[in-house]
Amino acid sequence: MTIRFAVRGEYIQLDQLLKASGLCESGGAAHAAIAEGRVRVDGAVDTRKRAKLHPGQKVSFAGEEVELQSA
Repeated sequence: MTIRFAVRGEYIQLDQLLKASGLCESGGAAHAAIAEGRVRVDGAVDTRKRAKLHPGQKVSFAGEEVELQSA
């Protein structure tokens, strides 16, 4: 399933996105998932918790895909 997420401003940090989209229940859970290499950005594993994501990028985690769009 693809979730469309509107980015307010220029970017959103990866850890914030996982929490805001409901894929992780807390920031700590988001940090753990990222550190364990379970999150992909545009198809590649990304372990940077505060990676800046922009509209047009896609994040995959736990069988879900989040497509970032402009607000």
